[in-house]
Amino acid sequence: MNNDIKDIISRQLQLQQKGVENTLSLLDEGCTIPFISRYRKEKTGGLDEVQIGNISQLYDKLKELVKRKDTVLKTIDEQGRLTPELSKRVTECWDATELEDIYLPYKPKRRTRAQVAREQGLEPLATALLLQREQNPQQLACRYVKGDVKDAEAAIKGAKDIIAERVSEDETSRNRLRAAFKRSAYITSKLKIGSGKLKDDPELEAKAAKYSDYFDFEEPLRRCSGNRLLAMRRGESEGILRISISVDDDEAIERLQRQYVRGRGRCQSLVEEACEDAYKRLLCPSIENEFAASSKAKADEEAIGVFAENLRQLLLAAPLGQKRVMGIDPGIRTGCKVVCLDSQGNLLYHDVSPLHLPPRVSDLDSLIALNTKSIEQYKRLIKKYDVEAIAVGNGTASREATAIAKEAIKALPLGGSWKGLYVVSEDGASVYSASKVARDEFPDEDVTVRGAVSIGRRLMDPLAELVKIDPKSIGVGQYQHDVDQAKLKASLDRTVESCVNSVGVNLNTASLHLLTYVSGLGPTLAKNIVDYRRENGAFTSRAQLKKVPRLGPSAFQQCAGFLRIPNAKNPLDASAVHPESYALAEQMAKDLGCTVQDLIDSKELRSRVDLKLYKDSPFGGWGAADILKELEKPGRDPRAEIETFEFDANVHTPDDLIPEMILPGIVTNITKFGAFVDIGVHQDGLIHISQMADKYISDPSEILHLHQHVKVRVVEVDRKRNRIGLSLRNVR
Repeated sequence: MNNDIKDIISRQLQLQQKGVENTLSLLDEGCTIPFISRYRKEKTGGLDEVQIGNISQLYDKLKELVKRKDTVLKTIDEQGRLTPELSKRVTECWDATELEDIYLPYKPKRRTRAQVAREQGLEPLATALLLQREQNPQQLACRYVKGDVKDAEAAIKGAKDIIAERVSEDETSRNRLRAAFKRSAYITSKLKIGSGKLKDDPELEAKAAKYSDYFDFEEPLRRCSGNRLLAMRRGESEGILRISISVDDDEAIERLQRQYVRGRGRCQSLVEEACEDAYKRLLCPSIENEFAASSKAKADEEAIGVFAENLRQLLLAAPLGQKRVMGIDPGIRTGCKVVCLDSQGNLLYHDVSPLHLPPRVSDLDSLIALNTKSIEQYKRLIKKYDVEAIAVGNGTASREATAIAKEAIKALPLGGSWKGLYVVSEDGASVYSASKVARDEFPDEDVTVRGAVSIGRRLMDPLAELVKIDPKSIGVGQYQHDVDQAKLKASLDRTVESCVNSVGVNLNTASLHLLTYVSGLGPTLAKNIVDYRRENGAFTSRAQLKKVPRLGPSAFQQCAGFLRIPNAKNPLDASAVHPESYALAEQMAKDLGCTVQDLIDSKELRSRVDLKLYKDSPFGGWGAADILKELEKPGRDPRAEIETFEFDANVHTPDDLIPEMILPGIVTNITKFGAFVDIGVHQDGLIHISQMADKYISDPSEILHLHQHVKVRVVEVDRKRNRIGLSLRNVR
């Protein structure tokens, strides 16, 4: 391992060097982040998953930089221009921008004007002009008139091209201009399309209206938020806006000329002209592109971070558990798709229930009267399949479908097993229903049935169902199609893996897709587990995993602690205690003269465990304190308890909204500038970050989380732009 890399990571992330070194060694051995954070605390010094993830990301970035340095050294060496000093500079450089500046004069490039001038033998003339000692540069230039150089003016022009390229490739010049951009650059956005053209094309005008805030917009680049920058860049990609990043050109040119021009005279004037040309033609466009890329990368990082956190909250949403569920996917034209599922999520029955709407949406009595057949149908299905809960999708006509289902429930003598009626987010359900995963699960059913099944299963276990869907389709981010797709995918995959492993997976019921995300598995081993389970029946112990084809010792070590077997003969198989630590858990029980099951069942026995006895335990893996904590509630689900929710019965459309009205709502999306809340009017309202608290907050996630039930105050209803402003302030 490169010591420089270890030192850089430790310094940049402000972490203990020993913990970083051990973490890097574990990553190089193929250990996963969930495994390291949970089962190798003694090596990392207790680093959490986020810190280990940051180490891994920075490590990958630095390894790529090492590869780039090798390429740079090889390229310069092949040119015969690699000196010991230059080699040392490249080798010791750990900044990507600085490395590219060092490499720039040697980097193979297309045939430039300066390259043409060099081929014409004008390099000595350029050097002489740059020294600024010649009294008569015109006379000196005459010596270079030959071949394609027709006269002294052509010679001087070529020499200035060489000077301009030298200036643009000089590290000091580039760093000074970077400093100017960092200090005072402005981002400007203008409407690219003429207003006349917009008026002639209503469709284009409607498309452009989304970007009306940026038709004539300017602000310091350092103050431009990530969401504004991504909005402008999207407008640019759609041909609506023209974006530029700039500084004061005159001031920048003057600074550049001061760097190169000494005194006054004809030579000095020529160098001034070359500097101006270098700035306008080469240097400024290069640095502007650099800042456009870096600001976009920063905005991407911010957006991806928000998306990943939202996804984490969504995946870790409260589950109802293994209950018999009726799933309803509301629809008006084609009716509601209704499915009944057993406690394992298997499809028992499906049908379509018509939905008839009254003239006035809020007329509940008319709604009930128009849908008596559907109410009877729901009552019959609830009794026949002993339904314990109902999940209604939150799309179009959700409130009407919910009201009809409630009417059916009211007429039934529901027993103690009844859990309630819940509205479930259906974002991404249509994507799942048309996917290969859904076709494999339900080859004989159409997409509408698959979508309703997904809604029902989401109530039972959001995590197990949502892992089947491309995270970008779940609808919990902004600009997900505009950010770096490779980085987005990597971040979301890490988030899904983290959530799956933090909850743990039932080895005997987990789907192929869910198993894929378990630490150390992946698609091939997940399929082998499912195949083994199908051929040999349910697993009775974790040790059986070793019989799964191609699941070797390394994979077993990585995955075993995250796979649970409820009601196994060995109670530790149902817990998060890793098999490598079973001996330690058993020793703790033996020292008290009891069994492991006794330790689980008795708080008094657990209180008698003397952790000091196991401080230097040779049994590896997890520490005694972690084991004892796990034995309190073995295999417990870290997710919260599910709650029911109801919208205000008097509010159905934006026309029902009145400023200062207090309403219940559900948080549906969180961004850096605020949070969107569903208040039951088919149009989410926005709580701007400034309306979240009476104190300053830097991030909405400090106050809110996805699917949180909140009380909000209506601040503004902008019917023209279809916007609803909400607030958490002064809400009683």
